[in-house]
Amino acid sequence: MTEREFDALFRDIAEQGLSITDGLLPADLIDGLYREALHAWQAGRFSPARVGHSRQPQRISAIRGDTIMWLDSASGSPAQERFIDWSERLRNALNQNFYLGLQRTEFHYARYDAGRGYARHIDQHRGQPHRRITLILYLTPDRRPDDGGELCLYRPEEPEREWLRVAPERGRLVLFRSELIPHAVLPARRPRWSMTGWFRNDGILLQAA
Repeated sequence: MTEREFDALFRDIAEQGLSITDGLLPADLIDGLYREALHAWQAGRFSPARVGHSRQPQRISAIRGDTIMWLDSASGSPAQERFIDWSERLRNALNQNFYLGLQRTEFHYARYDAGRGYARHIDQHRGQPHRRITLILYLTPDRRPDDGGELCLYRPEEPEREWLRVAPERGRLVLFRSELIPHAVLPARRPRWSMTGWFRNDGILLQAA
């Protein structure tokens, strides 16, 4: 049976391919993930994100300006373990409801510095249709309304027409169909932190840009 905590998510995904939820994950988990991301960034463990096919990724900061650190299941971090356990329950429930054949997940921390964003794009790379559901969990503490960094979503049937903007409020969870919804990150005005990743239907670990 579907876990009841996911019922509202799945209803929204079924109706519009998108779900936006506040307060689903506990505040202490959000705090733990943010602290881990901050410490890793301060230790120089983040790398500039790249765009393009995984075989020939490129760093083009005018298109994508974040730095990232992939989650490592061998790290033993309590916050990561809790998040991964939760995401596995979500993956199984997504399969039960939408028959997506999701076999694995991939997640990374993302940090956008002031002035950085990400141009409009689709999360499924050409010739690589394995990303099926995108997840974004916002971690930025003490966000103010003028901090920027909103997620801008575009209509699937009119990819140049803006649909809505999502403020990256701490603890907010966004899920959407990876192949369906074009989106962008508007330039941030102060550092913007998130956990970002995908539920995939392939079983081979190919770390993407």
